[in-house]
Amino acid sequence: MAELFGPRLYSCYKCRNHVSLHDDIVSKAFQGRHGRAFLFSHAMNIVVGPKEDRQLMTGLHTVADICCRDCREVLGWKYERAYVATQKYKEGKFIIEKSKIVKENW
Repeated sequence: MAELFGPRLYSCYKCRNHVSLHDDIVSKAFQGRHGRAFLFSHAMNIVVGPKEDRQLMTGLHTVADICCRDCREVLGWKYERAYVATQKYKEGKFIIEKSKIVKENW
């Protein structure tokens, strides 16, 4: 049935630019700056900002903020490096805050 309507997507809540696929969700159990967030394996139509070290709840990470390519709204961040061995699985993945995205094709 999904093939008839296309893939389920998440879009920027401000401009409706497609930013990720539902199938790319790794986990829904994350916390962003402003509440609940999802961990995605891939993101699209985004701009990755400069890298910086941040002390997060799970330890020190090198991250880069990500924003919508079209409207420049900050959506979350990309994990560039994890310094704690148990957090290495996050490297190269994306946190997108639930409040910054809307569902498309559901």
